[in-house]
Amino acid sequence: MDQLEMKKIAARAALQYVKPDTIVGVGSGSTVNCFIEALGEMRDEIKGAVAASKNSEELLRKQGIEVFNANEVSSLDVYIDGADEITPQGYMIKGGGAALTREKIVSSLAKKFICIVDSSKQVDVLGSTFALPVEVIPMARSYVARQLVALGGTPEYRENVVTDNGNVILDVYNFKILEPLKMEHTINNIAGVVTNGIFAQRYANITIVGTPDGAKILE
Repeated sequence: MDQLEMKKIAARAALQYVKPDTIVGVGSGSTVNCFIEALGEMRDEIKGAVAASKNSEELLRKQGIEVFNANEVSSLDVYIDGADEITPQGYMIKGGGAALTREKIVSSLAKKFICIVDSSKQVDVLGSTFALPVEVIPMARSYVARQLVALGGTPEYRENVVTDNGNVILDVYNFKILEPLKMEHTINNIAGVVTNGIFAQRYANITIVGTPDGAKILE
């Protein structure tokens, strides 16, 4: 079974957490694209969705699902998103698709975060397989990079990428993140950082892993 099929298994399993007559929080990325396609089957049962990226908004509308702005809702029942890495504790690295800031905003509105992944995303320590994305205001790029070097990382500017918020991304390599919550706060306190891709303050409540044997649900 290929990786796409495992993503589809995880995505479809997430539908069980979507309640009728609610607005669903939806992230971004290839696994979420599979979820949006499956969610189309429930378009007449739900009120709509709040999306964490412009691409996800477009895909939701193609499925006939109404898209709400985050400012129009006070809370969400669930937020469903993927991850670039996730630990057994539900801590994640996200931002491979450069939507990390909006993902943090929408996930913060949700009572429950459901993370959908294939098994390749599971790690014991964040930073093991994936660089840490940091969204930065353009004029602060060099300053922030120097601060990230001081923390022990190797930042690289992600060429030709501008976020939906008009900012740039630094991908930080050689980070082994042993204290995710502490590191998330430390990096966010650097002047010029919008946010970083560590999701520890808002971790996943439930992880759904797509496997050849079906969906594995970890709470």
